[in-house]
Amino acid sequence: MNELKHYDKAAQEFYGSQFIKGLPIASWDSYALYFDKLSKAGRDIAFLNRLAKNYGWRANLNLNEELVEKEHVIVVTDDRLRIVHATHNIVEMNGYKAEDLIGESPKMFQGKDTCKKTSNYISKAIKNRDSFEAVVLNYRKDGTPYRCWIKGEPLFNESGRVVHFIAYEKEVA
Repeated sequence: MNELKHYDKAAQEFYGSQFIKGLPIASWDSYALYFDKLSKAGRDIAFLNRLAKNYGWRANLNLNEELVEKEHVIVVTDDRLRIVHATHNIVEMNGYKAEDLIGESPKMFQGKDTCKKTSNYISKAIKNRDSFEAVVLNYRKDGTPYRCWIKGEPLFNESGRVVHFIAYEKEVA
């Protein structure tokens, strides 16, 4: 039993510096799914923080709040609107695995009944390097439609150049 005491202490020290906290080994059965979700979110946030550092994003984003607390999907595109990262939870929203989206355009989620007026509004905001918020009809991998709330914004580097766009997304009724 002494080994578990040392494990708990080591886990608490490691996770104390993270946004997730250590769990006693006895709680793993009941919290394993939540812990797995937090672990995946932690990997997503670590990747996005590296991306922010490498490209010198000026924005001060609260990725933990967006991904963990609000449970938003986060999609980041480059300045040419090609997906460079989608968080792990996108598969729950639309059936696409995050790794399968790299290099694709977010327009791939649109379809025949997607509102042209809304699409034009988003396109104009992106072209003007403005933030936007809209609800758009998107399509899942299996072809079924869903309404998606999107809040997007450009990400500028220290020189004032747009290097990425970030979108927070969630399925809505």
